[in-house]
Amino acid sequence: MKRRNDRIGKRKRYQKRRWGVWAAGVLLVLSFFGSIYLLFNHGLRQTESPSSPTSQRSSAPGKGMQQDGKDKTARIMAHGDLLYHDLLYMSAKQEDGSYDFSENFTYVKPWIEQADLAIADFEGTISPDFPLAGYPLFNAPADVVTAIEAAGYDMVDLAHNHILDSQLSGLISTSKAFTNAGIGVVGVYPEGNRGAAPLQIREINGIKVAVLAYAYGFNGMEGNLTQEEYDSYLSDLNLEKMQLEIEQAEKEADITIVMPQMGVEYQLEPTQDQQTLYRQMVEWGADLVFGGHPHVAEPTEVVEKDGQRKLIVYSMGNFISNQRIETMDGVPTAQWTERGVLMDVTIEKKDGRTTIQTAYARPTWVNRVANGRYAENGQPLYSYQTYILEDFIEGGQYRNQLDEATQLRVDTAYQEMNDLMNLNW
Repeated sequence: MKRRNDRIGKRKRYQKRRWGVWAAGVLLVLSFFGSIYLLFNHGLRQTESPSSPTSQRSSAPGKGMQQDGKDKTARIMAHGDLLYHDLLYMSAKQEDGSYDFSENFTYVKPWIEQADLAIADFEGTISPDFPLAGYPLFNAPADVVTAIEAAGYDMVDLAHNHILDSQLSGLISTSKAFTNAGIGVVGVYPEGNRGAAPLQIREINGIKVAVLAYAYGFNGMEGNLTQEEYDSYLSDLNLEKMQLEIEQAEKEADITIVMPQMGVEYQLEPTQDQQTLYRQMVEWGADLVFGGHPHVAEPTEVVEKDGQRKLIVYSMGNFISNQRIETMDGVPTAQWTERGVLMDVTIEKKDGRTTIQTAYARPTWVNRVANGRYAENGQPLYSYQTYILEDFIEGGQYRNQLDEATQLRVDTAYQEMNDLMNLNW
């Protein structure tokens, strides 16, 4: 401050100096504690958001980050079947009788944590009223939800042909197991209110994302339901209902994801019915169609609509299962059952218009290694881990962990999957 003129008395100058010293002391204390807060907060963020496994990651904001300014972006990841065959849950059993599935996601978690919205297709049921089982009536331990939640997933698709494997009560208990863990469900209506239920819409970084899911059928298990139950709890490929819901999503949300389950198992090309229906979904308002059911991946297709590009993935394949070349004897495409894709899409909202900015179909592969333990029936047990293959090919951060035979298998899967998906966005 400028000096006062000589008329200001000594007392006033003394008071001024005293208040100045006091104010400076307060500012020093606030600065000290502010520095501690920033250091602590930075360390906390480092703990909660691990660094990306590869340098090829998108620069989209991490999960839960708020964005300033008019332009908004969101990163969405989705993949195919989490298919828990009996050998998977038997291998995950611990000495105390619990199940630990966390190793399935060891190399997946760092990717999923980078998504603003991460969606998995959980194919099976979780029911305490039925025995644990794999094919043909899938029923997994509830502990699998703990691993899925810990890996960072936000939502699971339950619209598939095995959702009634533990009857209608299994549909309800499966949905409840996920929602109790804070994971949203899509493709079923556990309250029995399909006709009145709101659409599943998430607002992510200021972008409204609608997710819908539909199944071609339910393996005949729907015969145990009344028509009213069927209409109230399930989401099938009823054209009229799908059109109404997708068109409604187009009005209420900025972007619409549809996850249909149909096609021919183990066939690497979509059927004509798939092509016709999935393109029709785009016409109704779908921006992203993430297909499933064949247990192998099927190619992508880019569709132009209203001057924008929309993306169809006819099948994302398996993400974790016991299906593989060693177990699928007699299936010509056996090696493809151990492969899949992690769809990695960034969307942007700018000037009121939402578009798909980037899209990657990242090849995946399930590694299965004997863990030295045996089931009660003498069957060998395994460690199952899903790899995002760009982390394991030449130059990938985990390449040196693989023996020569596994490196060859990984390299082949990576190349063949990229050729099959043929995604050039």
